[in-house]
Amino acid sequence: MTEPTTPTRPPTAPYFDDLERGAVEDRAPAMTLTEGHAALHQAILGTRLPLALDATLARRVLGRDAALAHPALVCDVAIGQSTLLTRRVIANLFYRGLVLRRAPSIGDTLHTTTTVVALKQNRVRPDRAATGLAVLRIVTVDQEGRPVLDFERCAMLPLRDAERATGHADEVGGEAEPFDAATLAAPLDGWDLDALRAAVPGETFEELEEGATWDVAGGDVVSSAPELARLSLNVAMAHHDRAAGQGGQRLVYGGHTIGVAAGQLSRALPSLATIVAWHGCDHLAPVFEGDTLHSRIELERREPLPGGGGLVHLRSRVAAVRADADAGDEPVDVLDWRLVGVVA
Repeated sequence: MTEPTTPTRPPTAPYFDDLERGAVEDRAPAMTLTEGHAALHQAILGTRLPLALDATLARRVLGRDAALAHPALVCDVAIGQSTLLTRRVIANLFYRGLVLRRAPSIGDTLHTTTTVVALKQNRVRPDRAATGLAVLRIVTVDQEGRPVLDFERCAMLPLRDAERATGHADEVGGEAEPFDAATLAAPLDGWDLDALRAAVPGETFEELEEGATWDVAGGDVVSSAPELARLSLNVAMAHHDRAAGQGGQRLVYGGHTIGVAAGQLSRALPSLATIVAWHGCDHLAPVFEGDTLHSRIELERREPLPGGGGLVHLRSRVAAVRADADAGDEPVDVLDWRLVGVVA
């Protein structure tokens, strides 16, 4: 009888050349989402999603006794739990195919398993450290084992041995498979969007037009970056230790930039019920604490839901005005986020 094999586990804080395709990491602590987590997350990011703020309204719309866990909080915890494999990360390049299989509430517990699915060593250049790209599949479940998230992200990591040729040359780009409407609508099963439409201001789904754009008034300064990383269990050293960052500065966790963008989206669309998926999310340049972020949002496509309301396919482009006075006032493009929201 063949003995079951134990999944390959990389060492603590692995370098790129310590990773192997198929390596599995599931030792990050599970995390129960509490009102304290939600309050601190909202204070840092400024999100204004009604169902995550108003437990009474959430009870009417969701039919539950707890407020919705903001989807940005859910994603931040899943990403943070995956960082045991990317503690030495230099940059996170992109996310692909993120879809919420259900919408957790405050009180649910999240556990994440991370698997290395592709590796590509970058071409060695004399002017920079040797690096490689690792594509990770991140699968998150709740306390009952029900699927919550399933997506990929791509991290750049340094090599332990700069002279080593690992031979890793997998394809790491490309677009995710398109989502079908049934998959996107699955987390909304049993929701009463009519109750949300009656309770919140803003344009309804029927009033929105494809091609509409919003330049969100006012920027948001990036603050409390290490606190958000700690809150979400993110152990990537570049977010905590300036010696591991860029040019003597800590890097802001990518989910922080996305969370600010989500907060600005909820100002532009106050009738937004939730976010159910990301088609993709590309980090175009680093963000540092003290930068001020500005969003331009475009409605690319609408899909009505059978029970009213609908799915809105949005593109959020975020630019940063640097806090560093020497960088000038010219905005720098830092994020290109294509997401799917629900509007009542």
